Amino acid sequence: MRLLFVEDNDQLAELVADALVRAGFTVDRMILADEALAALAVAHYSAVVLDLSLPDADGTTVLAAMRRKGDATPVLILTARDDLRARVDTLNGGADDYLVKPFEMEELIARLKALLRRPGQILGATLSLGRVTFDTTTRQVLVGGAPLDLTPRERDVLEHLMRRAGKVLTKTMLEEALYGFEDSGSANSVEVAIHRLRRKLAKAQANLEIHTMRGVGYLLADASPDGA
Repeated sequence: MRLLFVEDNDQLAELVADALVRAGFTVDRMILADEALAALAVAHYSAVVLDLSLPDADGTTVLAAMRRKGDATPVLILTARDDLRARVDTLNGGADDYLVKPFEMEELIARLKALLRRPGQILGATLSLGRVTFDTTTRQVLVGGAPLDLTPRERDVLEHLMRRAGKVLTKTMLEEALYGFEDSGSANSVEVAIHRLRRKLAKAQANLEIHTMRGVGYLLADASPDGA
């Protein structure tokens, strides 16, 4: 899942971004409100983590601009403002959650995943298809109860395919979900990850097939005898 993280404190931003990446997220970090709005105009995010005290504007201006445009992306406010009025006004202004600094990284990640499990979102705790079970919290992939050794990129590809099983996922959608602005990947990185993932799934007898829809993208299907 790709997140937009808007925070001007470099030390805090580095710690949070590292924790989010370890939790399986791809993170684009911005410092200014204008940068955040520019990023939202060109990329699709699963969620936004937004500080309120930004150098060029209050973070609520970003939130307000998103909601005016009909952008329903979940927004988690991360701020030092802990008074009741600020919390109420921000939540009434369209924020989905509000976390006061200082905070525990574990709580931040749990709150994000809870937001993304809400109806209309696409993040569930455990994904299952064929003989594969994917625990998105621990990032562990099992085939018939046995661990499957995947690289972080292969796990990311598998997660996105499993979330849209039976539907075509374009190469562009995969690239946008997997890579941030500072990590665009090589020209054929998605194809390489798909190739390696296919081979490992077949060897493990996962009963999953990744179909290449030429000129369109990829489709993951249950290949079990009783699968759809």
